[in-house]
Amino acid sequence: MDAAELKAMQSPLKDAYREDAARAVITLRARGALDDQSIACKVETGRALAVAGLHPATGGSGLELCSGDMLLEALVACAGVTLKAVATALEFRLGAATVEAEGDLDFRGTLGVAKDAPVGFRAIRLAFRLDTDEPQERIDALLKLTERYCVVFQTLNSRPELSVSAAR
Repeated sequence: MDAAELKAMQSPLKDAYREDAARAVITLRARGALDDQSIACKVETGRALAVAGLHPATGGSGLELCSGDMLLEALVACAGVTLKAVATALEFRLGAATVEAEGDLDFRGTLGVAKDAPVGFRAIRLAFRLDTDEPQERIDALLKLTERYCVVFQTLNSRPELSVSAAR
């Protein structure tokens, strides 16, 4: 896909969203079911069933997916797609590219071993390796726009309103 094809695909959507902002607000959903045989949650991904379980650092077997890994994978997926879309729109000369995310966790918090240890990632690093001959200012612009438009990155960066409920 080139810049013209991307623009042709997105222009009608952008116009519709400018005319009626409510049309741009969409609720995405994820669903899972708790496994009745083990400490695991079966998550429906839309393409396959992903079984998430405890990380080995919390007593898991390592056979199931770790939700922390899944969070980083979602960030990599979103950042990669966003970077590719931005590069296409900017007509940025990009050969091969990779995206990597890594995050630091202190499992004492998750296991309730130390009240001063945070639960969750205390740092996440996102890195791109780009095969390009573009000048540094174009690379900087590409990264700035990727950061700005990556949904998962911005969600983590801005802390959305969260709520929890339970029903019987």
